Amino acid sequence: MHGSGFIKIFLIITAISLLFDWYVFAGLKTFTNNWQSSRLRNLVTFGYLVISVGVTLLFILGFNSFSTAKGMTPFHEWVLSIFLTFFFTKLFFILVLFLGDIVRFFYGIINNIVKPKGKVIKPFFPARRKFISEIAILVAAVPFTSFFYAMLKGKYDYRLHRETIYFDDLPDAFDGFTITQISDIHSGSFDNTEAVQRGIDMAKAQKSDLFVFTGDLVNNAAWEIEPYLSRFSQLKAPYGQFSILGNHDYGDYIHWDSEAEKAANLDKLKEHHKTLGYRLLLDENVVIEKDGQKLSLIGVQNWGRGFIQIGNLDKALEGVDKDAFKILLSHDPTHWEEKVRFNPTTIHLTLAGHTHGAQFGVETAHFRWSPVQYRYLDWAGLINEKNRYLYVNRGFGFLAFSGRLGIWPEITVITLKKKMA
Repeated sequence: MHGSGFIKIFLIITAISLLFDWYVFAGLKTFTNNWQSSRLRNLVTFGYLVISVGVTLLFILGFNSFSTAKGMTPFHEWVLSIFLTFFFTKLFFILVLFLGDIVRFFYGIINNIVKPKGKVIKPFFPARRKFISEIAILVAAVPFTSFFYAMLKGKYDYRLHRETIYFDDLPDAFDGFTITQISDIHSGSFDNTEAVQRGIDMAKAQKSDLFVFTGDLVNNAAWEIEPYLSRFSQLKAPYGQFSILGNHDYGDYIHWDSEAEKAANLDKLKEHHKTLGYRLLLDENVVIEKDGQKLSLIGVQNWGRGFIQIGNLDKALEGVDKDAFKILLSHDPTHWEEKVRFNPTTIHLTLAGHTHGAQFGVETAHFRWSPVQYRYLDWAGLINEKNRYLYVNRGFGFLAFSGRLGIWPEITVITLKKKMA
């Protein structure tokens, strides 16, 4: 999106938020109308107005500083997150209030049409209005408390997801072989180092045979991972640690003074992968050998529908035996949808990330929903199409909204099993 288009959207959202404030203020005046203390009434109504408009002004100032910063910092994310919390809280309040106003409006019209001649009937009833305001407050409390939980607790509420996948042609030596995957660290967003360490410790505790990271180490700039190099370098596995780049790693979403500066940033990020002890796969492959048997681990640069598309699967497959058991690291699941699942070369398992599961949604044993499903067909978990598997990790970190609700940060452990004849 061009800068001018983003500014227009920003201004529209800001204007809508201020209009919401006017409507909520009117609803709160009705709610407090019969309170005896005028001081308390003013504290609730005007206090709300000062806080909510203040949050909008902070959002404007934060946006202004973001435009000159090298990427979105935790400060910018907190400002955006608090603004969104108030925005959706107001939206829920207004929806209830508006429905009540619509009912009263038509009730008043009907009563005036059918009223006895010469008799005056008031179309609106203050007691009902107060009741609707009370319901609106209760409904609005749901997004308000949920968003703050997501920001204060949810974004570091790491969850372990285990999958066992059976293959006919898995080499016998790899029966029971385990892989720990994390994805989308987005280190530039972190604001609690000890909480991040808890997630790292959870990944370490799995003691898997192989460790893989599937892209987006940073939000934009290489320096973002530097405070965490000693922590993520703790992730070791007997058969190695391997990584790929995600769309955010290329630095495409911020302004650079020159192409040389941008290229230097990417070079520095690649060096950080080495410091972490990760073998960065750039459209290439390596052989993992166990007890004299082998599998091929393939890594591509980012290729995503609607995002940067520089990953070259054909190049990455060069030298790979056509009969080899193949595992692909590819950041964006749309690469699997468009380039992998129908490829003449069978790739048994693809590990991806990118979607974050939108950091918001509902997942139960029998139902799951996230707004990200309207953008991505395959957005979380295991997908199988004719024994070509895709696993989409929900992400270790977070971006833009400094929180997670319902779609928690993930550490994945995959066990490869030989299917018995």
